[in-house]
Amino acid sequence: MTTLELAFDIVVVAVLVVLAWRTLDAPGIFQAAVLFITFGLTMALAWARLAAPDLALAEAAVGAGLTGVLLVHVARVLEAAEEATAEDDSGAR
Repeated sequence: MTTLELAFDIVVVAVLVVLAWRTLDAPGIFQAAVLFITFGLTMALAWARLAAPDLALAEAAVGAGLTGVLLVHVARVLEAAEEATAEDDSGAR
């Protein structure tokens, strides 16, 4: 393993830790969903670096792809429901 490969692996691990923390600490649901997708893609890169292409493909397809799309959809539905509730509350006053 060369120095450049080691540095790249350290950067990937650091990015994963930062993305995990930012995902948990995200102020909005949509932002957390986007960070989760980014985390999944970075995790797929980490699996590829560990010579596990089957896990990398599964992580990219399920972790970033399918789950990410579902989370973004749910975030949009929740935001629409919150807006409708806020409109109902303002109309009742």
